[in-house]
Amino acid sequence: MRITITDRGCEAVIDSLGAELKSFKDPAGKEYIWCGNPEYWLRSSPLLFPTIGNVRNNRTIINGAEYPMAKHGFAKESEFTVLEQGINSVTFSLSDNAFTHESYPFAFELRLTYELTMQSLNMTYQVINRDQRSMLYHIGAHPGFNCPLEENEVFEDYLLEFEKDELLESYVYDLENMCFFAKKRMVHGNTGKVLKLSKNLFDNDALYFYHTNSHSVKLKNPTTGRGIRMDYPDFSSIAFWTPIGGKAPFLCLEPWNGSGIFEDEDDCFSHKRDIQTLEAGKEKYYRLRITIL
Repeated sequence: MRITITDRGCEAVIDSLGAELKSFKDPAGKEYIWCGNPEYWLRSSPLLFPTIGNVRNNRTIINGAEYPMAKHGFAKESEFTVLEQGINSVTFSLSDNAFTHESYPFAFELRLTYELTMQSLNMTYQVINRDQRSMLYHIGAHPGFNCPLEENEVFEDYLLEFEKDELLESYVYDLENMCFFAKKRMVHGNTGKVLKLSKNLFDNDALYFYHTNSHSVKLKNPTTGRGIRMDYPDFSSIAFWTPIGGKAPFLCLEPWNGSGIFEDEDDCFSHKRDIQTLEAGKEKYYRLRITIL
């Protein structure tokens, strides 16, 4: 089921399957979200929970027991219910069930609220621990943005601009063994705010910037000023991805609390970098905002 919310000419469309953002348009009808063409990538904005990326051999150990766990977790494949709906907002909910228990032993509720305010789409993730023990998880976002936005532009016309100076180095992903190298990084230039885009940047998969100083980044064409700004105040890291080969006309901006497996990590879920811990009966919020420039 797809739900549309609107505010002052802007429109967002969200699918209850995965609570996934499918469209975000400005008042002129310009589309900013990737369409999900399976030729390149069949998704548009999956919710990453309870893991980000892959665990080793698609299996992990939680509280001494082994569980299968798919890349990016099960939320993206789950049907969410609608808790509340208004003209410019909607809240989706997913609770643990027989399907989630196959790979994740905790009782939980996961909510995602979308609220459209002028040209900003606010997303609030709420994790509720309904279990009698502390709950472990990763959580992240994975929206894909059309890049370029105009027919007369190319991908290389765009850049990423952080709000603060960053060490422009990303962890290198080992494609053969499907893990991040712990001590190997790719240098993309001197410390600064700007990373110019080129398609060969992604020849080794995603660029993963760990624990950024910034919590806001722009994807924009510096000549026109057009693009989007993403604010991720409650996420520690961010990754950027487009499919290897350089032909896909989109770029994903991925705020993460967690990541795929590192070569120096064992198979215990609790030992993964940036694991989130939530005590029994507690809840936690994570905010994300996408603004059209």
